[in-house]
Amino acid sequence: MKPEEIAKMAQIASALEVSGYPKPGNVHRTRDFDDMEFEDFVISGIVIGDTIREACTDVDVENPQLGKYILQAVAETDRWIKNNTNLGIVMMTTPIAVAAAISDSFDDIRENIKRLMGNTSVDDACDLYDAINIADAGGMGDQDEYDVASDNAKNELRQNNRTMYDVLKISAPWDMLAREMTGDMPAVFEIGYPKYHELRQSKSQNDACVLTFLTILSHVPDTLISRKYGSDEAMKISLMTRDLLNIKDEPDFKDRLREFDDYLFKNKYNPGTTADLTAASIFVSYLKSNFE
Repeated sequence: MKPEEIAKMAQIASALEVSGYPKPGNVHRTRDFDDMEFEDFVISGIVIGDTIREACTDVDVENPQLGKYILQAVAETDRWIKNNTNLGIVMMTTPIAVAAAISDSFDDIRENIKRLMGNTSVDDACDLYDAINIADAGGMGDQDEYDVASDNAKNELRQNNRTMYDVLKISAPWDMLAREMTGDMPAVFEIGYPKYHELRQSKSQNDACVLTFLTILSHVPDTLISRKYGSDEAMKISLMTRDLLNIKDEPDFKDRLREFDDYLFKNKYNPGTTADLTAASIFVSYLKSNFE
């Protein structure tokens, strides 16, 4: 698949994810936060296109430089938007995009993601840490070992020869994106993408996005919520989401969905990791359609 096409699909996925409304607890087209607006996310989705295209061009499978391109996309976003709007989306999208570029069929993508992640380097790890710090994002590596906020973190990575895969594996127990990137992306390929791909055949793009988001959240407690409020609260939100999905065909579903959005917003429960997984799922669905 051509790099330009892959880049466009990544941009489309970013735009569709943030446009979905009322996507509970997150910024969407009818909900802004105090420190970031809907338009910030639209701009962020647009400006990553050039980097994704470059990452997918003449891929060196043995040294795909995933960290370099994650950093490049985050730095470009930072030129336009002074908020962490898309670090997670970029982290998920980059290996999927590069895997698509070297795949002969859709069924090759998942295995190629594993291959590419296994070939990440210490330089990739250092670039990822720089990207996290530019985005001012907490939660990934902010533990005793290889603390991303430490001034000496990158020296420690080099001294111990820790690759990007290694540091994400360390973060995997408490960060869902790290778990996805080092664990064959089950939430995206087994939950999110199949649900979105099915729904877009019969639902509007908006409804497909929102229902996919809810489906992922109902299965996978959001680690952004769990890091802020604890695993019990994250599980509570997932169970509430499950209850909501049980009435998705009822006449009052949309009213209940808006109420859930209001509840999460007022209580500052932000399922941001779920939003990243949703964007990645939409991206994979578009890849599937364009491989057929």
